[in-house]
Amino acid sequence: MTAPTLPPHSGPDTPAHAAGARPGTGTPTGAEASGTALGPTLHTQVITWFDDHARDLPWRRPDAGAWGVMVSEFMLQQTPVSRVLPVYEQWLDRWPRPADLAKEAPGEAVRAWGRLGYPRRALRLHGAAVAITERHGGDVPTEHAQLLALPGIGEYTAAAVASFAYGQRHAVLDTNVRRVLARAVTGVQYPPNATTAAERRLARALLPEDEGTAARWAAASMELGALVCTAKNESCPHCPIAGHCAWRLAGKPAHGGPPRRGQTYAGTDRQVRGKLLAVLREAHAPVPQPVLDRVWHEPVQRARALDGLVADGLVEPLPGGLYRLPLT
Repeated sequence: MTAPTLPPHSGPDTPAHAAGARPGTGTPTGAEASGTALGPTLHTQVITWFDDHARDLPWRRPDAGAWGVMVSEFMLQQTPVSRVLPVYEQWLDRWPRPADLAKEAPGEAVRAWGRLGYPRRALRLHGAAVAITERHGGDVPTEHAQLLALPGIGEYTAAAVASFAYGQRHAVLDTNVRRVLARAVTGVQYPPNATTAAERRLARALLPEDEGTAARWAAASMELGALVCTAKNESCPHCPIAGHCAWRLAGKPAHGGPPRRGQTYAGTDRQVRGKLLAVLREAHAPVPQPVLDRVWHEPVQRARALDGLVADGLVEPLPGGLYRLPLT
């Protein structure tokens, strides 16, 4: 089965607590009730906008297939589209099916991941490819439960692949969708730092009943958050649902929740890990410890970063103080 032209996201979601629902009850909150009432209007306007403004990206094309959608979902987590595009195309050229990747050593997936960041995603994608090959004959499974059972696949990715690749009806909650729903329905500038049960209930309440429309809504609301209802400098004059947006109609009140988490990189262990991996990716033979020692001036942080890479399975230590990308 080929993938319909539906886009994935920019990042995954994780659980946490927030207001917006009555804890411990199934009673709809005000946001859920208003969202359900507004649903058909939002669906029509956002999907119509999406039909005219969706970006032409390779994983949205019918020939991408479910494997192309899955690869994009892994790569797009916390990584912008501009950085993903060249790596995605090289990856699919080299490994057009899960079985092609499964034949390779996991270290080759880490090597090909390049500088996308968060390289454990490469190992998880390799593990998923092995499981798909062994359990499903090399075809990405169609059922949400089967997707969720694959290594490295969480609730978000399972729902996204089922929706974007197979046109199924699932609540797909990435950062962009959560921001659109927070503003348009809940009336706040930003969603909580991590996904909550209340957000999941609201997203389910807003799902169109028709499977194809639901899949299109998931894609369209995600694209709206990526292009128009952005985290900063949102473009309300270009928003198809500005006239219904609770946050805009309330005068755009400033964020009143916990401080939003920022990401730092310079000087962190993440930066050191990236420098160490860059040396190992370029090498096609085991690398001696003294070569790795040159990448960072501070020995304690450098050793901690290298130990972390070994513990995460991204680097394999060998006798004689040598290191390489993992073969198993």
